[in-house]
Amino acid sequence: MAGTTEVVVIGGGYAGVMAANRLTQRDDVTVTLVNSRPEFVERIRLHQLAGGTHGAVTDYRSVLGERVRLVVDTVTRIDATGRGIELASGAKVGYDYLIYAVGSGSATPSVPGAAEFAHPIATFEEAQRLRSALDAAPAAAAVTVVGGGPTGIETAAELAEAGRAVTLVCGRVLGPYLHPKGRSSVAKRLAGLGVTVLEGPGVEVVEVTRDAVRLGDGRELPSEVTVWTVGFGVPDLAARSGLSTDAIGRLITDETLTSVDDERIVAAGDSAAPSDMPYRMSCQAAGPLGAHAADTVLGRIAGERPEPFDMGFAGQCLSLGRGTGLFQFAHKDDTAKKLSVGGWTGAKVKELVCKLTVKQLTSEARKPGSHTWVKGEKGRALLRAQHREQSAGSAPVA
Repeated sequence: MAGTTEVVVIGGGYAGVMAANRLTQRDDVTVTLVNSRPEFVERIRLHQLAGGTHGAVTDYRSVLGERVRLVVDTVTRIDATGRGIELASGAKVGYDYLIYAVGSGSATPSVPGAAEFAHPIATFEEAQRLRSALDAAPAAAAVTVVGGGPTGIETAAELAEAGRAVTLVCGRVLGPYLHPKGRSSVAKRLAGLGVTVLEGPGVEVVEVTRDAVRLGDGRELPSEVTVWTVGFGVPDLAARSGLSTDAIGRLITDETLTSVDDERIVAAGDSAAPSDMPYRMSCQAAGPLGAHAADTVLGRIAGERPEPFDMGFAGQCLSLGRGTGLFQFAHKDDTAKKLSVGGWTGAKVKELVCKLTVKQLTSEARKPGSHTWVKGEKGRALLRAQHREQSAGSAPVA
């Protein structure tokens, strides 16, 4: 078709799929999605994959629009000057616009022995390896989950409900995002499942060995299987391609999600850092970020000025095994409210959220441009101003 605009989306997670589908609003836009796996990973179910209660994958054809071309390959380099990407297969793909949605994964642990002996769980392959390690371990084997955030809590609960002897090492506090009321509810449920929760001064992991975890206060915990859920990192593709990134490698953009280096490159999801102030890594933010990235590209194609991204958070939901969960309500600025819903209702809300994240993608595939989200995040403008003041004179990592 004469005058066709070629848009390439790197990354087939929540943000990338949402962006790719939304781009098909225009008949004169050709969309190519490049992803390293042939199936869509429901990342928020990876703890279930490890626990054996869900496969955590969906066929791409059920979530991608018919006009989106899927290329299963790995991008090794972005040539911003030549407007193209290089693939591990040796192929090259040109673009008029690029959406950078490479997502996130496990951060490389700095604790001695963790990289060698602990099992991360941030990707499908990691969760599979953890599942295999658990299958190979005796039923009574000691399991230690390191990290008191959502992934650590959900994994500890899932494995304990399956009959495993689980210790959750939180470091300073269990569920730091949660309101104290919600935190108390989570602690009560974990105790009911038999999970030993360690938190407070000195409860940080200083070494991991093949069969133990050593803490800063001198204790040594027997651990035949150690699960590592501390911290997330992002692929270094942007940095390797000479684009400006933040300290962990997220692409720095303006508030329209456009790269500060190149208006033909737009970022979305966990790998985006608008104004060098990234949103919380979550599927809650990924969908709107992906949709807005597409809107920014479509606006530029139409000759319009892109709008700043705007969203408000609703909260954080946790599964605590199959029959119990927690939904922690939040202010739009992503700070927890006192209100939370737990128990069976919390579990139903969590499962509904898991299903809705996929349904939102399929709905956008059927009717591009239909996805909406909560707007009006309070305080973003003030935060930008404060951040500019604090970082005055500093340069982004390239």
